[in-house]
Amino acid sequence: MEIELDGKKIAIEKDLSAYELAIKNNLTAPNQAVAVSINGQLKDLSTPLKEKDQVIFYSFDDREGKDLFWHSSAHILAQAVLRLYPNAKPTIGPSIENGFYYDFADLPITDKDLPAIEKEALSIIKENLKTEREEFSSKEDALKIFKDNPYKCEMISALDPEASITGYRQKEFFDLCRGPHLHSLGKVKAFKLLKISGAYWRADSNNQMLTRIYGISFPEKKLLKEYLHLLEEAKKRDHKVLGKTLNLFSLKEEAPGMPFIHPKGLYIWNTLLDYLREEMGKAGYVEIKTPTMMSQQLWERSGHWEHYRENMYTCEVEDRQFAIKPMNCPGCMLYYKGTIQSYRDLPLRIAEVGNVYRFEPSGALNGLFRVRSFHQDDAHLFMQKEDIQKEILDILHFADNIYQTFGLTYRLELSTRPENSIGTDEEWSVATKGLQNALDQWGHDYRINEGDGAFYGPKIDIHIKDALGRHWQCGTLQLDMSLPEKFDLYYVDNNGEHKRPVMLHRALFGSIERFFGILIEHFAGKFPLWISPLPIRLLPVADRHVPFAKKVQKALQEAGFVVDIDATHESVGKKVRTAQLLKINYMLTVGDKELENNTISLRTRDNVVHGEISLDEFIKKLTIEKETKALMSPFSQELTEAL
Repeated sequence: MEIELDGKKIAIEKDLSAYELAIKNNLTAPNQAVAVSINGQLKDLSTPLKEKDQVIFYSFDDREGKDLFWHSSAHILAQAVLRLYPNAKPTIGPSIENGFYYDFADLPITDKDLPAIEKEALSIIKENLKTEREEFSSKEDALKIFKDNPYKCEMISALDPEASITGYRQKEFFDLCRGPHLHSLGKVKAFKLLKISGAYWRADSNNQMLTRIYGISFPEKKLLKEYLHLLEEAKKRDHKVLGKTLNLFSLKEEAPGMPFIHPKGLYIWNTLLDYLREEMGKAGYVEIKTPTMMSQQLWERSGHWEHYRENMYTCEVEDRQFAIKPMNCPGCMLYYKGTIQSYRDLPLRIAEVGNVYRFEPSGALNGLFRVRSFHQDDAHLFMQKEDIQKEILDILHFADNIYQTFGLTYRLELSTRPENSIGTDEEWSVATKGLQNALDQWGHDYRINEGDGAFYGPKIDIHIKDALGRHWQCGTLQLDMSLPEKFDLYYVDNNGEHKRPVMLHRALFGSIERFFGILIEHFAGKFPLWISPLPIRLLPVADRHVPFAKKVQKALQEAGFVVDIDATHESVGKKVRTAQLLKINYMLTVGDKELENNTISLRTRDNVVHGEISLDEFIKKLTIEKETKALMSPFSQELTEAL
């Protein structure tokens, strides 16, 4: 019998399972053959292989492997909880970006109970249980099995009547689940429960509050140790803490999920946008501003009223229903439609940094990372089909330049047509091929997410990687075949005929608020000079040195730098310590010697004292550092925290 393994045709015995094939190929380490794809679908490793099957094994390093590994670990958690708390009712237990959680009803525990649950989970792992998939004959059969768990019954009742209903068993524990799962639980070599929180059933505040337990697991103990170290480092960089310490932003109970940006934070904000606008100008973008509130009819036409209504803020004005915009796109459609466009005007690149509002449950809000009011650096590009590849390449170059400026690396993902989509096969083929050809020409590695595109078109997502190795989805490029149709957009071609333009959504920062939060944590508050809200502080030794400090301050301000003076009556040592806590790039001490020599004494924030230096030399070096947007100080061998 012949199959295809990782793109190569091989001969195997009849009825060989994927698990047995993995063993034959020595994929037996805990991190290997965690998951298997057969003909494009994730399956259990116990699945028998058939003639011409296309087989791909995923390791723990692959996203598919991590998801399956962590979802199986959620089942281990649920089994441990039920052994200790038989009256608890498991609800759902998915994998998440890092780890997993499981929500339980009727489980009154605190963080103090986690060690006992974790101990029981480790005991289950030592048993090296095999997971077994079971299929129900009918919905009624499944409801009988889970009759004592109203949450499982609700999920079963909501399933399509024709859908296959399955469960997974590991010894005495049985759970409703689509799977697949780890073949055996012994692959889990490290398991840690992290915290408890509350979560509403179905994320609806009208429903019962459940107990959510978060955890993480790995195929090696070393990986757990590294992850826990990462968590400690992340705590030191928490943007909510640093935002308060550095006086960058705040959150108020009177406006939940709607950040207040303080003067120092706004300096960074405006510098980011100035940089973005400068780069957009070079790339041929025009910028518009559209209204924050528009009529219900507009949102019905765009499709948001039907598909996004529950996340929108609405109001009534003069007997008409309006909504505050959750997205900038429809406003841009109206702008485009307001003028007759010619093929000579294309590609047309229209940008908008728009303030949008989306309702998020209060429990989901998280500093600047998850908010209700935020700004998006949107752009909508209108083009002819033959322009798709070039425009995508130009955006990838644009994104690469932007992210490199902050010392951020990234990965790319291409998401293709989902089951529920609009448009013809030809349109999807042209759009997907345009994105893929551009990615191939770009030459960077990328992965394909089959069926994970938007309903209106394929997309490329850009996941940036910060200083701690965490990935954040920020940039996105999406081909949209829906809105130009809904708004009847057209351009006049060279024959005078009306043609539908291809439209591309593009964002690089994504949410400005979220990107700001990412940068705070990426740099640990130690911003590069060019975006630092307070890069220089003068430290006069005594009151008699303040006039000279003011003279130095004026010279620095005239050179374009933000600088203040610590004229308090504290010692120089205390002033230095205060400046270091505020992550100030450069501390300039001025005393009798500096006054006499018309110099400054330089200390950098890595706590290196560089001694006396002329003010002219200092300004010259800082000007180059600022203009080049350098990540490294010319006075220090130490890179910024980002690197």
